[in-house]
Amino acid sequence: MPPQTRAVPVPGGRLHAVAEGDGPPILLVHAGIVDLRAWDPIVPLLVAAGHRVIRYDCRGFGESTTEDVDYSNRADLVAVLDAFDVGRAVLVGNSRGAFISLDTLIERPDRVAGLVWVGGGISGYDAPLRPDEEALFSRMEALEEGADPDAIADIDVAVWVDGYNQPAGRAPAAIREAVRAMDRPLYEPGRVRGRPIPLDPPASERLGEIRAPILAVLGGLDVPNIELAAARLEAEVVEARTVVVPGVGHMVGMEAPERLADLIVDLVRPLGTWG
Repeated sequence: MPPQTRAVPVPGGRLHAVAEGDGPPILLVHAGIVDLRAWDPIVPLLVAAGHRVIRYDCRGFGESTTEDVDYSNRADLVAVLDAFDVGRAVLVGNSRGAFISLDTLIERPDRVAGLVWVGGGISGYDAPLRPDEEALFSRMEALEEGADPDAIADIDVAVWVDGYNQPAGRAPAAIREAVRAMDRPLYEPGRVRGRPIPLDPPASERLGEIRAPILAVLGGLDVPNIELAAARLEAEVVEARTVVVPGVGHMVGMEAPERLADLIVDLVRPLGTWG
């Protein structure tokens, strides 16, 4: 089946979405420093494994647009499923995308068959930071407030691509440059991102409600506080487990697409058919 592209209308915006392949559907939700192109290495692997693979640019990212409005990331995700006539999907979210996917699983469990949570967070849960992590994140916040797109992109690549306390250039140059090209435009003056409406009550208070399987995937070179969020999932979600992929940073799907694709397929194999 050739790729299908949709411009999905949502209140105050329009989402760019693409579907490829055929079979039980998997929806990919990108990290907050990239757009749907970050999934390029993994899509053909999942299609070859017999899945319909859907991905989209979140509001204000890539080719998706938004007005300066309050909106729900969960409702946007469901709107993408509706646009492709998908009843239930397995969600794969990276970083901010994992956060959104977990919230959606809680708010709309009827639409989610399972979740692969890659280097994400849990709404309402602030994992304790080491002193050096706290200093790093404070520096990153200061750069964002300074609104220098080049400086922000540089530190994002250093932390989220090369890895925590890793030497500059540790990750392959092609991945570093691809992330930088997607990240820098997000901070250009005048970029409208909208105002996400948080899940209420947040996920941290509702993990015990989850009955779908969750696989938490961590890059071995990612920031340490993400390990604490994954441990929280394992402790409170009945069907949750964690896998660490050594030698890669936050962008696991870009650095180790074959390994992540294998982990996704392993999670979904026992689920049979959904959609």
